[in-house]
Amino acid sequence: MGETREQSVLVVEDEELMRNILRELLEDEGYSVLSADSAESGLEIFASSEVSVIITDIKMSGMDGIELLDRIKQIDENALVIIITAYSSVDSAVAALRKGAYDYVTKPFVNEDLIQTVKNAIRLRELFSENRVLKRELDRKTSFDGIIGNSDALQSVFRIVEKVADSNAHVLIQGESGTGKELFARALHQKSSRADKPFLAVNCGALPETLLESELFGHKKGSFTGATSDKKGLFRSADGGTLFLDEIGEMPQPLQVKLLRAVQEQEVTPVGGSEPVTFDVRIVAATNKDLEKEVAEKRFREDLFYRLNVVEINVPPLRERREDIPLLAKHFAARTATEQNADEKPLSTEAMSALVNHKWQGNVRELMNAIERAYLLSSEEIDLESLPPRIKNGAEGGFEIRDPNGIRPTLDEIERRYILETLQAVKNDKAAAAEILGIDLSTLYRKLKKYNEI
Repeated sequence: MGETREQSVLVVEDEELMRNILRELLEDEGYSVLSADSAESGLEIFASSEVSVIITDIKMSGMDGIELLDRIKQIDENALVIIITAYSSVDSAVAALRKGAYDYVTKPFVNEDLIQTVKNAIRLRELFSENRVLKRELDRKTSFDGIIGNSDALQSVFRIVEKVADSNAHVLIQGESGTGKELFARALHQKSSRADKPFLAVNCGALPETLLESELFGHKKGSFTGATSDKKGLFRSADGGTLFLDEIGEMPQPLQVKLLRAVQEQEVTPVGGSEPVTFDVRIVAATNKDLEKEVAEKRFREDLFYRLNVVEINVPPLRERREDIPLLAKHFAARTATEQNADEKPLSTEAMSALVNHKWQGNVRELMNAIERAYLLSSEEIDLESLPPRIKNGAEGGFEIRDPNGIRPTLDEIERRYILETLQAVKNDKAAAAEILGIDLSTLYRKLKKYNEI
């Protein structure tokens, strides 16, 4: 016996004798064989079954082998189709190769040649599968790229993403502007079984209502001024993949009604059209608004909120994960150096301390812009003076040199308070604190022991 029965071969042949010969030959080699007496029947079997390889005669009554090849390739562009043809129809077989057929054999064929062709096709199919698995694994390992941080707050979000990524549940991502909500949406997509399909995004607050409706649902030619051709719309273009609806809280209420129906029915009707079209899309929505408050104040539909909020992910603001700031700052500094085709620049201790203590109302986006600016304005290192004024002059959380009674503390007391404040800012992450303070981790431990803080 050759291959295992997990490998299935579909034989499409309208001559019963030849169909039975092929079935017996393939089953003797250990293949599971499905058979069809017409191309139409073969197409139905292919669409509803797991098939590794298709063998089809080129000449059949009704739909012929060439048309069957076209239809199969529309369903699965990687499908492996072997054409059987008579010597007189070799030109047609060559045409089939140009259309994507894997190979052809001529009648009367040598059994061993046919079996070897099938084995080669099966091996190629296995390579396709291995490559898809490797790509999926690579995507799973790298799909948090761009999301920098080791904080507990961020790790808890990672765990939620890992847990729900492979489901089809719709997800609502909530978080302040600049926290990286789209990066998490992309991570959800890349870690899902939809990773090989499209990820499409639209900002629901960036387009007027009529354009947003057309962008989402598509339109028919002539449905409005400027509609010079049919447009599929994002729901249909993302079929099989993920649609990211950013700033969903900005969507006009009339469109909320249409979105609700689309989500419930899994179908859309293009603007100017009359026939609904089905789609298979996972929706990930994001907002910087408190949608529950928007629902309570009748600005967002409650039924749509619960449809979209099957799984909720809350992305923490940067001020709640200050221990990630050194990592982010160094990442943005290194990236800016690469973009500028220049040397990397270290961050001074004073600059890093100011960054850690800033409020970051604009979150990661504000930090990225601050580092890019500081890199361009600094010389050999990114120092305090190169930071934006709001950061270098207004670093929040700094301690007063004098105590409430106006008495100046000792140098040791200033050091102790500064170390403790830094540890508090990074949620007691001693490695991050040592990096900000510009000392070795062992030195930090010695100082904490000196001040009886451990």
